[in-house]
Amino acid sequence: MKSPPPMDDEEETPPLAVEISDINDAKEYVVGVTVITGYLGAGKSTLINYVLNGQHGKKIAVILNEFGEEIGVERAMINDGNGGALVEEWVELANGCVCCTVKHSLVQALEQLVQRKERLDHILLETTGLANPAPLASVLWLDDQLESEVKLDSIITVVDAKNLRLQLSEHHDSSSFPEAFRQIAFADVVILNKVDLVPQSPMASDVLKELESDIYKINSLATIVRSVRCNVDLSMILDRRAYDAKHIAHLESLLKENQSVSANSLHDHSFRTLCIYEEQQVDLSKVELWLEEILWEKKYNMDIYRCKGILNILNSDQLHIIQAVREIYEIVPARKWQQHDNPISKIVFIGRNLNESLLQDLFRACTLMP
Repeated sequence: MKSPPPMDDEEETPPLAVEISDINDAKEYVVGVTVITGYLGAGKSTLINYVLNGQHGKKIAVILNEFGEEIGVERAMINDGNGGALVEEWVELANGCVCCTVKHSLVQALEQLVQRKERLDHILLETTGLANPAPLASVLWLDDQLESEVKLDSIITVVDAKNLRLQLSEHHDSSSFPEAFRQIAFADVVILNKVDLVPQSPMASDVLKELESDIYKINSLATIVRSVRCNVDLSMILDRRAYDAKHIAHLESLLKENQSVSANSLHDHSFRTLCIYEEQQVDLSKVELWLEEILWEKKYNMDIYRCKGILNILNSDQLHIIQAVREIYEIVPARKWQQHDNPISKIVFIGRNLNESLLQDLFRACTLMP
């Protein structure tokens, strides 16, 4: 994984997490972390209740984050997992947004959780309704401080089917950018919740299809699941392995189905998802320099939220996976190319002010064509 060089900042005192007992030597297993985000009132707490009470036999810890005194209300809304998964310990980070001020204490809390005597199967991290999930990738996605004991499994965004259109159009004429766009853009799974509250009429199914179309236009890589009170198949929430290079089958199917989407019908015309292709083999070092120009240096003024794809690398028989979340990216070999494969490099970009023709030209420049 590669990230831009650190900036010189004043050293901050890490906020404290609730102390957890029964610490022992570090375990060799890796615990998956599912980040649950969504607009205020979309149903994040309902989803956590559903997962904690599911009959899946897993031991799940919850890291709950809300602003200030709201944490008491949020905790009261979540059951204790009776009859389902055990709620092992509560780790409450009550001094700000996980994505911003509590980065260091989040690492501390995760380290303590995975070092407990009884192993955990999974960790749920609920963010505040206005949290931007992107910075969590720098903590969870291959963070050296966690020594690979914890790994980002997936980002789940819960959206309110009844109010999504309004939330996407919010501040359309202002300089601020709706958080709902960001949360959908970074999601691996979008739960379209409260579909029962969409007015029942012969046109109701069309309304839901239009909402799904709006979501796909923002993030063509997301899996969309309709739900009532967040009752969803738990396989859509746990062990998704969305950032695991070895779990390539789902990504390949997404890229096969993906088509470049026009931004003309979006609520914010600067936001889009697109896919670029290259039939020639690409030079790995050139691809890395190109990514660092557009992700780190913002050389072409494109605001890239995520990218994901497969690469056919020069002088390699390995299919490589490329993933990026904001400034952080990695390119790793996944498996050998097989005879039935179509060895074309494909990358899906999600973000604002994307210039498709420029991205395609820059990508083509990564080949060794004269």
